[in-house]
Amino acid sequence: MHKNLLLIPTYNELNNALPLAETLLKNHAELDLLFIDDGSPDGTGEALDKLAQSTPRMHVMHRSEKTGLGSAYKAGFAWSLEKGYQNSLCMDADWSHDPADLPRFLRALETFDVVGGSRYMKDGGIINWPLPRLLLSKGAATYARMLTRMPFSDPTGGYNAYRNDMLTQLPLDAVSSQGYSFQIEMKHWAWKNGFKVHEIPILFTERREGKSKMSIGIVKEALWIVWKLVLKRT
Repeated sequence: MHKNLLLIPTYNELNNALPLAETLLKNHAELDLLFIDDGSPDGTGEALDKLAQSTPRMHVMHRSEKTGLGSAYKAGFAWSLEKGYQNSLCMDADWSHDPADLPRFLRALETFDVVGGSRYMKDGGIINWPLPRLLLSKGAATYARMLTRMPFSDPTGGYNAYRNDMLTQLPLDAVSSQGYSFQIEMKHWAWKNGFKVHEIPILFTERREGKSKMSIGIVKEALWIVWKLVLKRT
């Protein structure tokens, strides 16, 4: 077992998750993998199981239904802590996060407790997004940053890494988000509790295949979650 566990939630990502797993296993020997599948009807979980049979570095957690990104990551964190890993890294299954950036996250974890991948700092960026989605994302990041005053240029970003000794000290039960605002809450609680936070620039690329999980419900959740954090601070 390695000291680093990479958490990858999946739901209907059959054509993305399998080649991603193969790439990670081949090129990132310093990582173990945990795919967290929410009962994908396209067979993602079963296909990942077959691949996992051939390597002790890969694991698959099966959940009975789609209950959200936040609960998937919290289940992954609990598994990581239970198994004795030192670090938990988080990335999407759709190739929007470049696996080649993983060594930079690991190097930063030697100094910091939380490392966020930023699309909006110098040398970061987004590739192949339509303008309305880009404006929505930038607006959400600015909204969260201005209200919470967190030192993150990309508080909503989903490519992140955490030291497990920090996770044991965060109030994870208080993190209630199920959508992408989960990322805001995690970074906020780490920063508020005095842990060392850091960002590194990443290039984010639109998913290779399949449909985005973004919805109006996720946007609404992010809007009120930010205010919840602000009111808890006052």
